[in-house]
Amino acid sequence: MNIKENLWDIATVFWRDWVVLKRRLAKFILSRMVAPMLYLVAFGWGLGRSIEISSGTYLDFLVPGILALNSMNISFNSITPVHAERIYHKSLEEYTIAPIWPDAFLIGKVAAAVVRALISSAIIVVLAVLFGAHFQMTPLFLLVLVLNCVVFAEIGFLAAMKIRTYEEMAQVNTYILLPMSFLCGTFFSTQALPAAVRYFIELLPLTHTSYLLRGIGSGADVSYLSLLVLVLYAVAGWLWGSRAFRRLTE
Repeated sequence: MNIKENLWDIATVFWRDWVVLKRRLAKFILSRMVAPMLYLVAFGWGLGRSIEISSGTYLDFLVPGILALNSMNISFNSITPVHAERIYHKSLEEYTIAPIWPDAFLIGKVAAAVVRALISSAIIVVLAVLFGAHFQMTPLFLLVLVLNCVVFAEIGFLAAMKIRTYEEMAQVNTYILLPMSFLCGTFFSTQALPAAVRYFIELLPLTHTSYLLRGIGSGADVSYLSLLVLVLYAVAGWLWGSRAFRRLTE
């Protein structure tokens, strides 16, 4: 294995997506501001003023959940064009026959999705500060955010490799991402859920991201078990995604 050549292959895949993003960066930033502002106004200023929590304000509770939710959606949806490249445009074949390290395609695409999600998350952080939220930004906070982006980018990549129609790809958002958006500790504590539902919800990666970001942001104790869960999801996603892409090259 030639590490230098592999890194060059990854950079090549990543650079293609970065060029596309750079040309649309202004539109991307403006579009990413809409949903967070609606969440902050509706839940932070509106509903949030009538909600009392044990420490801080509901806005402080809400912002880590919005970051977890947003990074999940952006990283996953940034990968979905790979599905169109595979099924409709057939341009994915350019990568399958190219003399590159097979995992470079997965890593490059995931890295590009992570960058998109981090740019969007930075916008949310700026808006949250302007709205008066208080939370701590530490290296561990950023690590958890990146891990969450990686996990859901890998899930998006795996779905793009496996699903055969555009309608089925859209159903992933409906049946998987949408329930997680509201149930995984983003807008309220999972302790409010029935025990049977809570045990299942706490197996999902977004729940652990919400726990970690909220704990780190408030300066509370951090569950390293949750951090381990995210790492395991990231490793499993890479292994499954790599296997799915390699099957296309065989």
